[in-house]
Amino acid sequence: MSSLIYFIKESFKGFTRNFSTAFGSIITIFLSLLIIGVFLVGGVVVEHLVSSVEDEVTITAYVLDDADQTVIDETMNDIASMEGVQSVNFTNKDQAMERFKATTNNPEIIDQLDGTNPLPASIDVELSDPQLVEQVAASILNDTPFASIADNPADPSESIKYGQQSVERLFTVTNYVRYIGLALVVLLVFIALVFINNTIRLAILARRKEIAIMRLVGASNGFIRGPFLMEGALHALIGSLLAVAVLQALRVTAMPRIQGALAFLSLDVSGQTYLMIYLALIVAGLIIGLIGSAFAMRRYLKV
Repeated sequence: MSSLIYFIKESFKGFTRNFSTAFGSIITIFLSLLIIGVFLVGGVVVEHLVSSVEDEVTITAYVLDDADQTVIDETMNDIASMEGVQSVNFTNKDQAMERFKATTNNPEIIDQLDGTNPLPASIDVELSDPQLVEQVAASILNDTPFASIADNPADPSESIKYGQQSVERLFTVTNYVRYIGLALVVLLVFIALVFINNTIRLAILARRKEIAIMRLVGASNGFIRGPFLMEGALHALIGSLLAVAVLQALRVTAMPRIQGALAFLSLDVSGQTYLMIYLALIVAGLIIGLIGSAFAMRRYLKV
């Protein structure tokens, strides 16, 4: 316990005696973690946007106008039990027409129908996992009750619509976006680790005579290493807290303006997500500070 107190006292003394090098180390950690934090928040926003686009993927299974309601209910129960299905609803012909009237911008089309309703009834399927859309569609196609009420009995596959070609391209793009985002974050973490490690190495290099003197008087490697590790952790803690403070300021000032300007996009990030990002930055900063100090000191502790 006494050693720990000594290490803490010495780390603060070293911090004040070598403020210029400590300041450079803190600024490097702060900027590195700030950039990582901004990218993490941006990654969460992009993930929300991608998920909101994917959530628009639904399956519509069209049924005959005179389909038996009992068979329709049986089909809906079968679909509801399939993996990846969130909800199943039935839309009759009249509801389909009302929906069409509400969404069309050309009233002349309605007038040309002359009171007839060519729209078929349908079973509408919302998915809990849009990536399973093709699997769910195939399961519906293989469902015996549905085959008997499909509006195209000769080819029931033509009665199932989910934007087959568009969906495949959509998932390709969204997956690429996720992979690129993850790769950028990993690259930034690596770059930050290199810069922070080099900065800490320079800070310790400036105090190599102090380390040499401690070795000459017989201090053990652990005794020498302790204050420097504590000081590296102190630099990292201050730098990470500064990064968290700036991110919080951006969250309060900039994010509401961005959300207001892009209200049609889903840019909301929950407070819990921000808290997790802040904790991750602090923990990552401490780990990087300790590891950077330990690696930087190895050459000066060799016999």
